[in-house]
Amino acid sequence: MADIDGNISATALKALAVLDFIGEQRRPLSVQEVAEGIGADRATAYRMLMTLVHAGYVVREDKTYRLSFKVLSLARYLVSDDERSLQILGCLRQISEETGETVHYSALDNDCAVLVFRVKGIQRVSVDFQIGDRSPLPCTSIGKVLLAYGDARFSEKIIARGLPKVAPKTITDPEELRRELVHIRAQGYAYDDLEFSDDMRCLAIPVFERGGQVPGGVAISGPSSRFDLAKLNELRATAMPHVLELGRRLGG
Repeated sequence: MADIDGNISATALKALAVLDFIGEQRRPLSVQEVAEGIGADRATAYRMLMTLVHAGYVVREDKTYRLSFKVLSLARYLVSDDERSLQILGCLRQISEETGETVHYSALDNDCAVLVFRVKGIQRVSVDFQIGDRSPLPCTSIGKVLLAYGDARFSEKIIARGLPKVAPKTITDPEELRRELVHIRAQGYAYDDLEFSDDMRCLAIPVFERGGQVPGGVAISGPSSRFDLAKLNELRATAMPHVLELGRRLGG
């Protein structure tokens, strides 16, 4: 906390860290668990928790704490039924109907890709990501798309943090990832070939908006037992026209 800007409240950051930690664990937590999770003493964690309870963002049940539905109410303004959201959902539905697969739209949020919209397919064997799930950028197809079409300084910042190996084919060499991002920009899409999970492959296509910006992209993920390279190419051929049309409608 020593390097925090004077205009930033360290106390507020601690409270938000508590919210993040409780949300990530997806279960009620004790004060001690929260303290250990955010790297604070028990008294500080308790004070943060009681503040969040008072504000309505955390619920206290016996001696444990969980997120309240107020968090959900706050989040709904991000995915309201405006024209842009309806256009994105329409595109996802078209792709899902033609492929039978679950289709996602994810957007860049700080240093992660967050799943914002989802249309479920009819395949019984699928990868079950949920709205709000966050994915790392360097080892996922959607993450690589966002890096490839984003600011180069941001990409370098992410690379400089290190590229840990999380699956058999995770790209851990900075130069290899840089070459991959150049390749993605040239071809207009990205694949994740066992880079995030040892039994999953994914496709992602950027959605261009006004000014050529790429705030998000459309992705399809599936088990490696069904998603080989031929399948990814087939899905790309089906999805690409719909995603390009979505970009046109959004001013890209």
